[in-house]
Amino acid sequence: MSEHSRDSLELSDEEVRDLLRSLRHKEGNWIAWGKACHQLHQAGYDPNDIFDETGFEAAVQNQVIVAAQVYDSIVDVGVSDGALAYCEGPHSDVLYEFRVLNRQQRAAAVELAAEKQFDVDDTHSLTRDIKLTSRMSNLPEGFTSQPGDAVAYQCWRQARQKKDLTERTRLIARGLKFVQSDGARQQLERLLSEISAAPQHQPPRLPLYRLEQEEELPRIVPVAGELPLPASEVETLSQVRSIEPFSLSTVPPDSACVPVPGWQVVRAAADPVTVFTRSTDLPNAPQGRSEPVLVVVDRAVREWNVNSYFLVDGGDTAEIGWFDEAPTEKILGQVVLILRPKRILDEGNLIQPWQMDD
Repeated sequence: MSEHSRDSLELSDEEVRDLLRSLRHKEGNWIAWGKACHQLHQAGYDPNDIFDETGFEAAVQNQVIVAAQVYDSIVDVGVSDGALAYCEGPHSDVLYEFRVLNRQQRAAAVELAAEKQFDVDDTHSLTRDIKLTSRMSNLPEGFTSQPGDAVAYQCWRQARQKKDLTERTRLIARGLKFVQSDGARQQLERLLSEISAAPQHQPPRLPLYRLEQEEELPRIVPVAGELPLPASEVETLSQVRSIEPFSLSTVPPDSACVPVPGWQVVRAAADPVTVFTRSTDLPNAPQGRSEPVLVVVDRAVREWNVNSYFLVDGGDTAEIGWFDEAPTEKILGQVVLILRPKRILDEGNLIQPWQMDD
């Protein structure tokens, strides 16, 4: 056993033996196990030693400790007997997912999880939707901060961006399954009724180009990274200054840049940055095999229009999307170019030395 620190919880040898015995024989439920593990941790006992004595792996110890603390917090807030019974069911993995929520959000989420009998995958999605929705200063009309409405809003938001009717219908059905307010239900039902109607706007063609020639004078553009990445990586990226007539570029320290063909759309961009993604991850994605693409975004254009694609702040990550009306997400810039890699017919020729007959 490891040495006890001065500030650790003091346990007698008999108390330690009792805790280890209760864990070894799995006495009580997972909440009792979590509290027992927590006491041993506070007393300075190494998780690996606890595993040797009880069979509880270190990862399991951490899960039940955190989940038991989440359980105590919802008890303090107050939830129904049915929700408590669900938690004790056992669902330590479910309560562990709720650790990132505040106390009130946890209590409301547990009630919904108990009502719908969520498993850990459902809970992970629910927690993500609650966190994404809670970051919004104003929710669209009809939606509330209830956990079921958080799921409904994310389904409603994604469904509006989907062209495929099957996928749109699936998202709306999921939102209707969890929605909790009448206003949010009406929003989803209205969206469902619009599926059969002719769309007001058709998505524009993606600005796809392929590099075929090397004569074009390239423009050096800073690279934010590869999607998914935080929106802050796009917003805080420093510009690359170009001095004419030879496009002499001043590159900020510790930054990555990429040469982009100097086509008109690139030259016209006032504040371009680039991100990398896969062609199949684009909205309204082109048919064919998946390949890496380079996306040029003009951060100077932050006003929405229906004929363009935009990079927006989707919460945890930046996202590329087309919107038939002004999006609620913060616009980071307009997509001006999506560049496919140059098609090389015979890569072997590039590394073989030339041979000429005498």
